[in-house]
Amino acid sequence: MDFSLTPEQESVQKRARQVAQEVKAKAVRLDREGRFPQEILDFWAKEGFFGLSLPTEYGGGGGDYVSYALAQMELAQACPSSAIMLHVNHSLFGMGLHLFGTDDQKRCFLPPVARGEALAAFALTEPQAGSDPSRLQTIASREGDGWVLTGQKNFVTSGHIAHFALVAARSDPAREPHKGISLFIVDLKITPGLKVGPMEEKMGLRGATSVSLDFNNAQLPDDSVLGEANQGLKLALALMDHARVGAAAQAVGIGKAALHEALTYARGREQFGQPIVQFQATQWKLADLATDLEAAALLTLKAAWLKDQGRPFTTAAAMAKKFATDTAMAAAQEGLQILGGYGYLQDYPLERFFRDAKAGQIYEGTNEIMRLIIARDLLRGE
Repeated sequence: MDFSLTPEQESVQKRARQVAQEVKAKAVRLDREGRFPQEILDFWAKEGFFGLSLPTEYGGGGGDYVSYALAQMELAQACPSSAIMLHVNHSLFGMGLHLFGTDDQKRCFLPPVARGEALAAFALTEPQAGSDPSRLQTIASREGDGWVLTGQKNFVTSGHIAHFALVAARSDPAREPHKGISLFIVDLKITPGLKVGPMEEKMGLRGATSVSLDFNNAQLPDDSVLGEANQGLKLALALMDHARVGAAAQAVGIGKAALHEALTYARGREQFGQPIVQFQATQWKLADLATDLEAAALLTLKAAWLKDQGRPFTTAAAMAKKFATDTAMAAAQEGLQILGGYGYLQDYPLERFFRDAKAGQIYEGTNEIMRLIIARDLLRGE
């Protein structure tokens, strides 16, 4: 069993670390000001990270998914908000077009998304359909040579500025809930009957703005369906497997950043005549976090490797996502505790990591749903 990285993977990791460091101070300022991190996204797009493992013929980098996970572990240490928006472009919309799109759909939509010239969104969640997307109520009706969408999506990351979106809608109400859903490619800039809601005021990931999308008889062309009609939920869940690997990698990045800040502070902070890093209580906190973050990284890279090998990785992705996001939250919480009162101040980065880490336990499927996926796999194996 070989745990060493290839030269190409090491190169991606090194480049990602460099570009992350270059935007670190800017990310802090933008979060504090509640501003959209367009300049960071533009910089990362220029460096080729938006399409890292998408095909070169459609504007991507042609790399493997391990490289993408390694890059996210570095990028998320600097700006988790930018990392998640890059992630939506790459692992949800971009991967969706790559895996299930027609040649015409790929040529039309994939290059600007893979190059980071256009942001994309993924609209699955609804006010009454979160962890159970089979109960979504947005309707796609046949009308003439096209489709008409009616319904509401919420928590749509980048929805206010995205050019394109994958939107899940019920295309055959007569079928069972999980068998009558299709995924549609929607050009948000030209589709009539679409209203973008106000930006949500969120606790964390402030730069990764979220909005609702309201479709009121929104007209789409016939070739808007991604993959086979009425098979959209299956496709969406397959894309979520990819997304969970990315979410786990982002969580590892946040956790590593929290550990780094806590260790740096503990070395310099003196109490009772010595740096607090010399106290066993502090050392054990740091040791536990370092161990858990290493385990989270290995779980994440294993899931990415399985994907690259063309092997099933649904359960591995769920394990990685659950463990890594829980570990990131623990790292932010314990790191903040090490800083004490200073950790509670916005002048120090731990409070931002705390706010950002929490979202990882919720998006791309809550960790309760991850446990269900893992448990079902265990029960099938008995």
